[in-house]
Amino acid sequence: MALKRQLLVAVSVVCLLVVYMLYVKMQWPPSLYLLDIRKAQAVASRPNSIAEDSTPRDSDLSQRDGTSTPPNPTAAKKTAALKTQPFTNPPKPAQNQILNAFSSKSEGEDEAKKSTKALPAKPTKPPGPTDPPYIGDSYMTEEFPSQTNCLDGIRNRIKESEFGSRFLERIPVLQWARHATEEQHQRLKQYPGTHGWGGVDYDTLKDTLSVLNSSANWRMLDDWETRKNKSECSRCAVVGNGGILNGSKKGKEIDGHHYVFRTNGAVIQGFEEDVGSRTTHYTFSTNTLMNSMRSYGGAGYHGPPVSPETRYVFLPDHDRDYLLMKAAATHTPVERGPERGKDPTRYFGKDVSAEKLKMYHPDFIRYLRNRFLRSNILKGRYKDIYRPSTGAAMLLAALHTCDQVSAYGFMTPDYQKYSDHYYDKSYHKVAFYANHDMRMEMVVWQHLHDAGLITLYMRQ
Repeated sequence: MALKRQLLVAVSVVCLLVVYMLYVKMQWPPSLYLLDIRKAQAVASRPNSIAEDSTPRDSDLSQRDGTSTPPNPTAAKKTAALKTQPFTNPPKPAQNQILNAFSSKSEGEDEAKKSTKALPAKPTKPPGPTDPPYIGDSYMTEEFPSQTNCLDGIRNRIKESEFGSRFLERIPVLQWARHATEEQHQRLKQYPGTHGWGGVDYDTLKDTLSVLNSSANWRMLDDWETRKNKSECSRCAVVGNGGILNGSKKGKEIDGHHYVFRTNGAVIQGFEEDVGSRTTHYTFSTNTLMNSMRSYGGAGYHGPPVSPETRYVFLPDHDRDYLLMKAAATHTPVERGPERGKDPTRYFGKDVSAEKLKMYHPDFIRYLRNRFLRSNILKGRYKDIYRPSTGAAMLLAALHTCDQVSAYGFMTPDYQKYSDHYYDKSYHKVAFYANHDMRMEMVVWQHLHDAGLITLYMRQ
């Protein structure tokens, strides 16, 4: 019996040892096991990165949960250059990248259409953490009275096009005095450059926008009712500076539109036959204006066009834009910054007034970047400085403002046949830079043309 008891005890001990060894093997090393769990949890909780097809998302983490990502302190400095970090091999978006960009409906759009609040309206808050905070696909919405009785305008046709799900009818194109609130500044200061107020302190913002206090400042076509024409549709010519216009003889056609938009180094004298002579809206940033005067002075560009019908539309990417805007509206020297002490009438003429000045809303420029020009650059090292080109902002602003849009001097698939600018004295190859995606813009212009939303000038 004693022997049996000893055998039973020995078997029990062996069994316990086997069970213990199996347990240790399953748990060892515990740090790796826990690491796998933590990795899985991190992936599950992390906001999705930008999709490969660059399809815009519908949320803004900073507005969903009250958190925000502080702006990159170097971002404002990086945007100071007109063209930054030249690309020898610019990004080439695939065709399906552009097509997919217009494939899904946004919650932000639904919220925008429901908004009937008086100015300034609160931004929409689409649900769901699907984007990194710097994207910010959530925008202010406003109610805008229609300026025309055009039944066949872009706003009616775009809803049925491939761009319909991207288009927000009630997003403000321009900012003005009613937008300068502490609440809005708190919301937008997390976005640097043209996409927010990250480089602009609240006092500077308020002082500048306070002078933009009339309907002329928030309406792009502010003189439509006083124009002596019987048209029910506003027709706008948007003129880029591409070499395709050299020898085009489109000047008379361009001047025949109700409104003529131009940008940056728009040399007119001596090229009227090809590009026309009128300018109703001139789009620029302070930086691009100063760089254009330095770079294209030899071609005849000495400053913005000046005429009684010309309006000046600032594309702000730094506080220097707000400072120059205020100086121009008040006919006083620029208070500080790179243009300190300069007389704004030197650029805009002695008859410039606050009613002739406009400024793009940062929500609008961020919306153009996110929904119309969502480039793969946003996934790389230059995401903080990437923005739509000045010409692209101008053309897409016209798309959101005018009933009919004709585009001249913009990039087309045969761009290599033409010099960079129509006023170049010799052929200059088109240059590509890190802060714009010109190839993507070119594809978007083709899609807008094919959809019948714009008429794009192309050589046959």
